[in-house]
Amino acid sequence: MSSHHIVRDDQEPALIIANGAACNPELLGQLLEWSPLVVVLDSAIERVIRLDIKVDVLLGDFDNGFDPEIYKTSQYPIEIVHTPDQNKTDLEKAFDYLIERKIPAVNVVWATGRRADHTITNLTNIVRYRDLLKIVILDDHSKIFLLPNKFEKWYTAKTPISLIPIGVVNGIDSTNLMYQLQNDTLTMGYRTGSSNSVANDGIVNITHKNGDLLLMECID
Repeated sequence: MSSHHIVRDDQEPALIIANGAACNPELLGQLLEWSPLVVVLDSAIERVIRLDIKVDVLLGDFDNGFDPEIYKTSQYPIEIVHTPDQNKTDLEKAFDYLIERKIPAVNVVWATGRRADHTITNLTNIVRYRDLLKIVILDDHSKIFLLPNKFEKWYTAKTPISLIPIGVVNGIDSTNLMYQLQNDTLTMGYRTGSSNSVANDGIVNITHKNGDLLLMECID
């Protein structure tokens, strides 16, 4: 796989490559083409290098004898960011790094699959970044992001959509979904909006009064 396209506009989403299950090379290539900044977590760096991807930032706690210096030549120029804080995951620390650089949006791949605890943590922890960073997590089957209180987007009919609450979400209303929501409450572990779909070609509207609600655009 070739290096990412040379785009140096921090208004474009950055790309974080974590260390979960790999996605389709076509998806990864599309994201790399227009990413101004590619951040790789230390646990994934060898997998990424084998794909011939140019890395801009290598980030992590560098534990277990990990030596980031060996990548300075093959990936020159590369920024090495040591983040030893054990109270956060490396993915969260990558989000913090982008916020500090005032980058407004990021796509994340390889953040799902493999260990279930890592997948659940990666999906649920994005809620704390609601007002700081626009985060989209992608894999071969889903595009996942946190909804604002008012959301509107055009979809084709029968597009699978799931609404997953992080905790309790109240006052949910929708239009143009197969199973409509009218002032509904969804609660993680008790009632979710999984496996819904778009009723007709056109705009889908989803609003909620309070709480953190994930939208998953799914591919069967």
